[in-house]
Amino acid sequence: MRFYETVFIVKQDASSSHVESVAQGIIAVIKEQGGEVTKTEFCGLRYLAYPIKKNRRGHYVLLNIALDPTGINELERKLRLNEDIIRFLIVNTDKLDNSPSALMRRNLREG
Repeated sequence: MRFYETVFIVKQDASSSHVESVAQGIIAVIKEQGGEVTKTEFCGLRYLAYPIKKNRRGHYVLLNIALDPTGINELERKLRLNEDIIRFLIVNTDKLDNSPSALMRRNLREG
C-alpha cells in the first residue's frame, strides 16, 4: 500500500452535515478498494483564491489514506462524479502525518 493525502473542496452552499456525508461516502469508496483512512480533518468554510464554478468559498476536507495504486483510479472517478465536490487533489507521500495540518494549526492559533 502507498500513502496519500487527499484534499477536496465541497460547494459553499452545503451544510456541515452534508459535507460530513460526502466525506463518509468518499471514505466508503476507499474502504471498498481495500484502503484505510488514518486521519480526517474538516477544515471548515474558507475563501478560495479565485472563483471555481461560481463559488467564492468552499468547505475543505483533508484525508490521509493508505491505498493501493489501483484503488486511486476508482477514488478519482468517484471524486469527479460527485457534483458537490468542486476541486480535489491527491498527493503521494512517503509517510502519513497524524499531527494537525497547517490549516488546522492556524485555526487553533486564531481561536
